[in-house]
Amino acid sequence: MNSMAMSQDIIADWEDRHQRLFGTEIVKLRHRLAETGMFTREALGRLIERCPPQELGLESMCVETDRPDRIYGELGGASGMEAIAAIEKGRMWMNIRRIMDWDPEYRALLDRVFDEFEARMPGFTTFKRNIGVLISSPNAKVFYHADIQGQSLWQIEGIKRVYLYPRSRIFITPEIVEKILLRETDEDMPYENWFDDYATPIDLKPGEMVTWPLYAPHRVQNHDCLNISVTMEHWTKQIWNSYAVHYGNGVLRRTLGLKNTSVRDHGLHVYPKAGAAFAWKKLGRQISGDVVKTRDFRIDASAEIGRVDIG
Repeated sequence: MNSMAMSQDIIADWEDRHQRLFGTEIVKLRHRLAETGMFTREALGRLIERCPPQELGLESMCVETDRPDRIYGELGGASGMEAIAAIEKGRMWMNIRRIMDWDPEYRALLDRVFDEFEARMPGFTTFKRNIGVLISSPNAKVFYHADIQGQSLWQIEGIKRVYLYPRSRIFITPEIVEKILLRETDEDMPYENWFDDYATPIDLKPGEMVTWPLYAPHRVQNHDCLNISVTMEHWTKQIWNSYAVHYGNGVLRRTLGLKNTSVRDHGLHVYPKAGAAFAWKKLGRQISGDVVKTRDFRIDASAEIGRVDIG
């Protein structure tokens, strides 16, 4: 890690008001991640080459329509720098996942960031921290979806527009949250164009980060440039309680037909619902999640769109 950046906070413009807003409202801040030297193209090229194959996600999505059609790819024999060059000319997303599990330097950076947050917000204690890197093509999209844990997006290179929607039953129902948590569907959700009338659009530029309320729906549209972004995830006791309640509600809805159950993330009702969630998982009733069984393309920086079909 760059020693110059070690003497400065990663968060550049924290104010006291952010403590009251964090996790409840949209918060946009400036950061110094780029100054660590860990997110240059060269550093990320080396990171791609070290990444365990199961933690390297590569997708191509249709950008001409609003259909979230996806095909999955592989790195093949491409170097890390060749992969970045291919993504810059193509229509792809690369997700370098769970970096803290296999690179101690990035683990230390992740802990440093959350240590800063916890020092600024007494009572804010996090666990199951996660860091990943997204490298995505010009004009690439992430469709309307929601996340199940605390989430923040940190821009390194390029500009992306993030559309953040209200967390209300109009835009995301408890039933949809349950389906996501029980892995009966992926994180994509039904979307209508008029939703944008109620969205908060944010153009995220290098050196900026944004975080938003738990389960708040959002979608992303890259500007016409390569984008490099860092994702960070975290859990707190409150987030875990919310997960347990929604998960337990989903189990009770499916086993006993119960409806209109509470979604409050505190109170005595949290514990039996957490028990129902644990039992459901113990019985193996939860779908195992996304498993990519086929690869449709391979990275090829010399190809016109940066990839070639397999088969």
